[in-house]
Amino acid sequence: MRNTVDRARRVAVVAALPLVLVGCGINAIPTKQEAAKARWADVQNDYQRRADLIPNLVATVKGFAAQEKSVLVEVTQARASATQVKVDASTITDPATFQRYEQAQNQLSGVLGRLMMIQEKYPDLKSNENFMALQSHLEGTENRITVARKDYNDAVQDFNTTLRVFPTVLWASTMYSSEKPMTLFSAAATAQSAPTVSFDAAAPGGSAATPGAAPGSPPPAKP
Repeated sequence: MRNTVDRARRVAVVAALPLVLVGCGINAIPTKQEAAKARWADVQNDYQRRADLIPNLVATVKGFAAQEKSVLVEVTQARASATQVKVDASTITDPATFQRYEQAQNQLSGVLGRLMMIQEKYPDLKSNENFMALQSHLEGTENRITVARKDYNDAVQDFNTTLRVFPTVLWASTMYSSEKPMTLFSAAATAQSAPTVSFDAAAPGGSAATPGAAPGSPPPAKP
């Protein structure tokens, strides 16, 4: 009889062990880590979507404003720089690599803002159906990027907090000791500056002022 009771107790302990482990947060770290990685993948997909739009956008603008060569070259070069930064799942735990990626994407955002302002100087471009469609796709993609970055930051903050709070900090220092905090996207320094918008006519002997620019971006080079 006693052996039967002892056996029943052991079975009960074994059966209850998974519930105890779940309750103490052993699965929280990998669960939240995978959620953050999924949000990171969303960010990458949206940035790639933007990169895929740029060649057609540049080609369309060039057809109406070939003299804006300096801006077209800058956009092309910025796109190349942004796509050449190699990223994978380890990027989000490597602050230096993550910063290079973020800076390259921010630079591309800045020159794209300048490219889109060119339309104000070329009415035919501004009314071109292909350009208007590309502009709409680009605006939608930029909105998706903003949302994806926020969702990623929220997931990363949740994961990083899990590594530091009780009781999950116990697992972070034992079973998951190799896991590192993930890096957050930060607002660009230029985001603190209001965009400069000017519709002034060209001064004698000079060119018209750029009708707008990405927040904090330098004025475009003269064509």
